[in-house]
Amino acid sequence: MTTEPATSVVTTDLTVGGMTCAACVRRVEKKLAKLEGVTATVNLATGGARVSHPPHVSPDELMATVERAGYTAALPEPPKQRREEGQDGESDGTRQELERLVITALLAVPVVVLSMVPDLQFRAWQWLCFVLATPVAVWSAWPFHVRALRGLRHSAATMDTLVSLGVAASYAWSVYALLFGGAGELGMTMPFSLMPEASDGAAHVYLEVAVVVPLFVLTGRFLEARARNGTGAALRSLAQLAAKEVAVREDRAERLIPVEELRVAQVFVVRPGERVATDGEVTEGSSAVDLSLVTGESEPVEVGPGSAVVGGAVNVGGLLLVRATAVGADTQLARITRLVTEAQVGKARAQRLADAVAGVFVPVVLALAVTVLGFWLGAGADPQAAITVCVAVLVVACPCALGLATPTALMAATGRGAQLGVLVRGPQALEGLQHIDTVVLDKTGTLTSGHMTVARVTAVPDGLGREAVLRLAGAVEQGSEHPLGRAIVTYATGVPPRDPVRASGEAGQGALPEVSGFAATAGRGVRGRVEGRLIEVLAPDGELPTTLAEALRAAESGVNTPVLVRVDGAAEALIEVGDVVRPGSYQAVDRLRRLGVRPVLATGDREAPGRAVAAALGIEEVHSRCTPEDKAGLVRELREQGYRVAVVGDGVNDAAALAGADLGIAMGGGTDVAIGAADVTLVRGDIEALGDAVRLSRRTLGTIRVNLLWAFGYNVVTVPLAMVGLLNPMLAAAAMSVSSLLVVGNSLRLRAWQPSRARGGTR
Repeated sequence: MTTEPATSVVTTDLTVGGMTCAACVRRVEKKLAKLEGVTATVNLATGGARVSHPPHVSPDELMATVERAGYTAALPEPPKQRREEGQDGESDGTRQELERLVITALLAVPVVVLSMVPDLQFRAWQWLCFVLATPVAVWSAWPFHVRALRGLRHSAATMDTLVSLGVAASYAWSVYALLFGGAGELGMTMPFSLMPEASDGAAHVYLEVAVVVPLFVLTGRFLEARARNGTGAALRSLAQLAAKEVAVREDRAERLIPVEELRVAQVFVVRPGERVATDGEVTEGSSAVDLSLVTGESEPVEVGPGSAVVGGAVNVGGLLLVRATAVGADTQLARITRLVTEAQVGKARAQRLADAVAGVFVPVVLALAVTVLGFWLGAGADPQAAITVCVAVLVVACPCALGLATPTALMAATGRGAQLGVLVRGPQALEGLQHIDTVVLDKTGTLTSGHMTVARVTAVPDGLGREAVLRLAGAVEQGSEHPLGRAIVTYATGVPPRDPVRASGEAGQGALPEVSGFAATAGRGVRGRVEGRLIEVLAPDGELPTTLAEALRAAESGVNTPVLVRVDGAAEALIEVGDVVRPGSYQAVDRLRRLGVRPVLATGDREAPGRAVAAALGIEEVHSRCTPEDKAGLVRELREQGYRVAVVGDGVNDAAALAGADLGIAMGGGTDVAIGAADVTLVRGDIEALGDAVRLSRRTLGTIRVNLLWAFGYNVVTVPLAMVGLLNPMLAAAAMSVSSLLVVGNSLRLRAWQPSRARGGTR
């Protein structure tokens, strides 16, 4: 994937193969950075590289640079090709790894048992172990040897260098002992000890080390790959939501075409149980669609003519005809997948430090191993014990855990966030979420529903009554396109506001009578005759009955807009219409407070509605009649005061504030401009998801810290133990594999993370 923004800097994604540890990552990044104007971010867990480079540097040149560093590189496969191949390529690779591991285990286990249990050592046991160990030391460990030699040609040392040297040294010493050191004599037995020790006349063979190191490393790699594969489960599930074929309706006939051939404005069929092929608008039919896998919304959503539907949603009701409004990379599902992928490619600050350490770690370990070998030999130690210590140092000092500490946690967290309807653009945004202490909230569309709704109806006593007045007002408003009029019709008929067909004889709409003589009045008002009566719906004026006058004063001091209904010139009712507070806003603001985040309301609306919403939600600081410049200025002022500010918005007027904040958060139902300027997108358009995002970020950064602490701590403890001879190479190999598995396993816990609805806190 290559994009070329206006800044003339091209971004190219590459798939890099052959990386095994953080030292490999560091090497690839440094090689690419040597090209003029090129910067790269490489991810060990995903095997992906994101490279920013000038236009004159071609992708072929980038791939050639990676290959000269000793690794493979390719451009990502097109989505169509990936879908056609499915998981076959991945399964073949996993199957080969499993076959190598099984054969290695069958050959290695007898060697280990015979070496560790002297009572089982028969007359020629050492030669049987030699026959069994040779294929392991050569064939099983061949991938390590090849990568180590490749690194040597490029003057690079990685984890494979350490493993290859450890196996080669153990096997070479054992061959020497068998042929020249007396260990090949028939009837020789060898005691087993976890500590390096001098030989008792005949040199000991270390064939068990030569087989155990490949066995443990291959086992760790296989389990690690399976676990890392699990961290990307959410991303793969998003990819699987995309339909392969779609039934297009043309001239009342249907034909099945690949989804790649679908074009904007074409009408396609979605039968019950099928996935919606792409984003579109329902033209015929009514049903309910399940958006849980796309937006995290648990409840099915009712749709009908005029309703927007999202590609990947499941039709759980009747047949729908949908007109495509976006295809390919422009769909919401494609944007979600792209954001999740981009988030997993990036790096947190802590991981950059770990990669920098790993870049020099392996050469330091090699130097330590040589130094330890020389020290033990110089101190008069038995060569056998000295070589054992040297091998233990080589084997135990693996930087795998360092390389996996952050990317596996990020993969699991961003995938889990996508399942919960929270899209995080990258690790920097995840770190920003953890540290915010002030959030500037927009009102309309963020804390409120974003569309007008009838909030209250007050009818005069002894008049026509509430229901009758609503019926008459709804009838006369049928001819109006004003938001207040649509809200009244919606309330009177029960038809959702997204449905453009109102009061036309459809089911559920027959309650509204016909209107004649419809006319719009000066200002915001309509009039018409319904059942012989003159009905007027207009702004309140003149003297009103006491009941309506009190309701009017309450409405004007609050958030709602009042309209008066007159029947034959007599005031009958006052209808209050307003943008009502979302049900989840109350709990969302409360949860933010519990997390230590101060809410600030900034709205372009009048002061009275702004303060009414703030009072309802318990927000103390309110800024009304804010222009886009005012919002951006407010954010700048708060940051200058030392606050770490996040902005939540959904419209074009919020884009400047979103871009200027420490963290921009867009509502999923908002404009593309707002989403493009944001670091985090709440896909399901629910402000409650913000609290989930903050808690998930804190849990993720906590997991990364634990991973890095373990990765660094493991080497700090085990390398000195190996240097002083307190760690057998066999135990060193097991400890090295277990360290990586612990890091990956700790990260996988994020896949099961659940937002706590019952209480606040930092979970």
